[in-house]
Amino acid sequence: MSNTRILARPAKLLLALLSLAPLAFSGAEAGAPPDVQRLDNLLARTANRTSGFLDQFSDVKCTEQVRQEKLGKDDKVELKEDSSYDYLMIMTHTGGELNLSESRIPIREAKKDRKNTSMLLSNGFATLFLVFHPYYAAAFKFSSAGEEVLGWRTMEKVAFQHVQGMKSPAALALRGREYPLELSGTAWIDVETGSITKIEAGVADTLQDVGLKALTSQVDFAPVTFSDSKEQYWFPTQARVEVETGRQHWRNLHQFTAYKKFSVSTEEQVITK
Repeated sequence: MSNTRILARPAKLLLALLSLAPLAFSGAEAGAPPDVQRLDNLLARTANRTSGFLDQFSDVKCTEQVRQEKLGKDDKVELKEDSSYDYLMIMTHTGGELNLSESRIPIREAKKDRKNTSMLLSNGFATLFLVFHPYYAAAFKFSSAGEEVLGWRTMEKVAFQHVQGMKSPAALALRGREYPLELSGTAWIDVETGSITKIEAGVADTLQDVGLKALTSQVDFAPVTFSDSKEQYWFPTQARVEVETGRQHWRNLHQFTAYKKFSVSTEEQVITK
């Protein structure tokens, strides 16, 4: 398997979704058990937060440092490559829709001194929060997994499971094809604000027919403040991706630092004759 590529693929979102009221989950109906209402209210706040987060995230740039590792027996590192990029999430408007794409301008690229050694390319995992965005939320089943205190904040652990046949925010790109990933995992959500502080996600054995044995990922978020604003922005600080096939094992670590405000307004128009 050469240069296996895992991507939490850029989303194509309808612009109207960004201005929707909090997503209405069925459990929020009158008469639902209190625990169900509580979870659905939290999911509605989180959906709203992720909608706003897209605007915030597209207004900043940062430095992305990537370490790619190929693991051997006993998970010992056989080969590693380090690179860094100027990272920017770009939003463009086309025909009433919002398109997201990543811009990664190399600052320092890894030396290509290996021969016939495949490495894992993992892109887009900073956007794994899209599991909770209104555009994708209907494609997942959510359940409460209890509470946990991280630092001084109380977090609700929310388990999620992709519904087979529905759209997915992540895919495996292999031999010119994309295979949607049946993601499942857990998110740690701030009970008061609805902000996501950590997501762990992976796939079961749904892609063994193409050689994927296991995939796990974890994305951590932390508050960032800027000198011209007192508001806190929750941005990704690191993403860890690990992939295993029957014969090979990789681990990638993405670190996001040095966030700076960077606002670009881009609009595309389709002209027909």
